[in-house]
Amino acid sequence: MTKRIPKQSLILIVLIICSFSVFAQKKLKDKTSFQISDPWNAAYDIRSDIAMVYGVNDAGGHFEERVQGWRDKGYNVQFMTGSAWGQYKDYFLGKFDGKKHFDEGQQMKNGDIIWHGENVPYVVPTENYLKYLKTHIKRAIDAGVTAIYLEEPEFWARSGYSPAFKKEWKAYYGTNWRPEDASPEATYLASKLKYHLYYRALNELFAYAKSYSKSKGHEVKCFVPTHSLINYSSWQIVSPEASLASLKDMDGYIAQVWTGTAREPVFYNGLKKERVFENAFLEYGSMVSMTAPTKRKLYFLTDPIEDRARTWDDYKRNYQATFTAELMYPSVDNYEVMPWPQRIYLGKFKMDDSPEKQPISPIYATQMQVMINALNFMPLSKNELNGSQGIGVLIGNSMMFQRFPTHDGYKDPQLSNFYGMAMPLLKKGIPVQTVHMENLKYDNTLKNIKVLVMSYANMKPMSEEVHVALAKWVRKGGVLIYYGRDNDPFQNVKEWWNSDGKSYTAASQDLFNKLQVNYIASRDEYKVGRGAVFIIREDPKEIVMNKEGDTAYFTNVKYAYEHSAKAGNLLTKNNFLIQRGPYIIASVLDESTNSAPLIIHKNVIDLFNPELPILHEKIIEPGHQAFLYDLEKIKSSRPHVLAAASRVYQEQIDNKAHSYSFITKSPSNTIDVMRIELPTKPKKVSTTLNNKNLQLLKNVWDEASHTLLLKFENHSEGVLVNICW
Repeated sequence: MTKRIPKQSLILIVLIICSFSVFAQKKLKDKTSFQISDPWNAAYDIRSDIAMVYGVNDAGGHFEERVQGWRDKGYNVQFMTGSAWGQYKDYFLGKFDGKKHFDEGQQMKNGDIIWHGENVPYVVPTENYLKYLKTHIKRAIDAGVTAIYLEEPEFWARSGYSPAFKKEWKAYYGTNWRPEDASPEATYLASKLKYHLYYRALNELFAYAKSYSKSKGHEVKCFVPTHSLINYSSWQIVSPEASLASLKDMDGYIAQVWTGTAREPVFYNGLKKERVFENAFLEYGSMVSMTAPTKRKLYFLTDPIEDRARTWDDYKRNYQATFTAELMYPSVDNYEVMPWPQRIYLGKFKMDDSPEKQPISPIYATQMQVMINALNFMPLSKNELNGSQGIGVLIGNSMMFQRFPTHDGYKDPQLSNFYGMAMPLLKKGIPVQTVHMENLKYDNTLKNIKVLVMSYANMKPMSEEVHVALAKWVRKGGVLIYYGRDNDPFQNVKEWWNSDGKSYTAASQDLFNKLQVNYIASRDEYKVGRGAVFIIREDPKEIVMNKEGDTAYFTNVKYAYEHSAKAGNLLTKNNFLIQRGPYIIASVLDESTNSAPLIIHKNVIDLFNPELPILHEKIIEPGHQAFLYDLEKIKSSRPHVLAAASRVYQEQIDNKAHSYSFITKSPSNTIDVMRIELPTKPKKVSTTLNNKNLQLLKNVWDEASHTLLLKFENHSEGVLVNICW
């Protein structure tokens, strides 16, 4: 006998099924994303997998409507908001709890608050502020988002004077507040507290997001979009960075690297200037090294423009440089393809040769769309960047602690104590890696490092475990090169190496004692177990701030690599090159003794050229980059879109009818260009929109490559392309 299910139970079952269908995350794509505050608009419907809807109060509010609008267009909708700032005027003006909260703004010595916008300061993250942010997280989860992004946990180094910060000092240290400019130790302690406050904030907020979403039958993912440690240190900002990976409720990061961060001028060969590709390469690398041992998910961001007003020509030039740099890390295949698409597609900026502001050119829009669409197919790869592998530079979160204010006896212009170790190697075509000291506790952190260069001129070890791990690695065969005079005033801050029974006058002395070497002398090489240690009593900044200052440095690294580590010949060159599936990515460096171009002798599609030409060789001059599709990597003869300024859906191949059709979508009012592999020259090609024919601007067959080049207007709702041969 069949039992009847009660009506209330049926309703419950239906609700559970509906809830599961909405939140079945595994069925939602999450390879590419973008962040957007505005409602959906055909003009910037860029067709990545994820739309990260920004801010509950942004774009005039209407949050749930904005979420639903993007979801209705097929996007995996997620939520992003600022952790240190945002459209939080209701909190600061007293609408949240009846009290104004400007005392929680980050405040400088002169009493000025550091503002992010009108009535929106950068925030000291108090417990009350976290209660407020939880209401935004709750609202986002109730709206059905699949992930929460709390971006940019930032505390300015120059701000540590607000009433809220003084209260937090008392609670954390148990002593009365000390102004951060009073002494090096006060600077260091203030930075450690700023670091702690945002670590605490994200720990609490993510725990709430996980707990509340589970109570709703759906666990959201939690991410931190953050600048690199290199950039935050350079810009004098303190953030938790690598330590966030220890949060059990944190799922990953977005590496916020773009022209605006990468163009920060740095010293090399005595000259201070922008070196965008090189800087971006190091920034992305620092994010990889920060996350790789922890297995956290990592998205790479780059921006076709930037926050500061420049020209379209400048944006395009530097976008290509940062885009190339991000693709040189084959272990990452998730991307935030752009922030704020409405700013790109609807904004107006000048050209180099014209003072008049104008919208994005059709040519640049097409090129950009080819590039971001390629990211949807960018594969992981086990291929390595060309060059000698196994050289690393040690970095750590405490790089942020010595940046501001400066004290007598210590200056580090443009973070030169870091760049002094990294830039001379990079400029010689060596794919130098960065190694986070916070990750030395993981066994695989130094697995592939043969030679590690380090200094405590610009940072200090946060714990003794750093030295235990380094000493163990050296004894097993690692080669350590230590640069530093160890005479900066931060050596004397009250820390673990000079307290609780230790009385070292410099942090490195504990490391050298563990290695049983003479830490006073400067010496080319000490043998330690199966490894070796070099001590050079020179601050790394001297290597890059002086013309030809890297000569002796490179000699030391070369000797350590070839003789001490026995890692083979150290190859120098003026380029970086890697292949990922069918994609070839290359950059040729300027400021090199070798000024020869890199020539790639292959049949390729030039993906930086909006006409998608087929080249039989590609010549890349110094200071330039290339993004190519290798036609020799095509393994299938089936019809296939190789490259396009749009995203392809609903492909249909009918071999009997000799036809290939698909829907292609991209922002309206832009031009699509696509190169399509076909078995033979087509007899008929049509493009239609809502059953109406669209004009083909180009329809060119290339017999040698068996590819068809099409060009026509993009439409967000989708153009039907039908090809018969």
